[in-house]
Amino acid sequence: MYGIRHDIERDFPEFNAEISRLKNNDSQFTRLLAEYDETDKQIYGLEQQSQPVSDDYFGALKRHRASLKDQLYTILRQHSFT
Repeated sequence: MYGIRHDIERDFPEFNAEISRLKNNDSQFTRLLAEYDETDKQIYGLEQQSQPVSDDYFGALKRHRASLKDQLYTILRQHSFT
């Protein structure tokens, strides 16, 4: 959706315990989550400020965020079964 933050905890509430555990114990997850949060913050800022930005750049940011979210989800699913 346009103009809202896409927090992982809100998007995947069923994994909240796993997210907390991985933030403290998995450096790869922590790095990906930080990159995801920074990318999401950047997208949100551009949406809120209504600054002119090229469609290609904005689309690339959104695709990058989606890719990071997919990677985070994969890690969460893998660790939720162990």
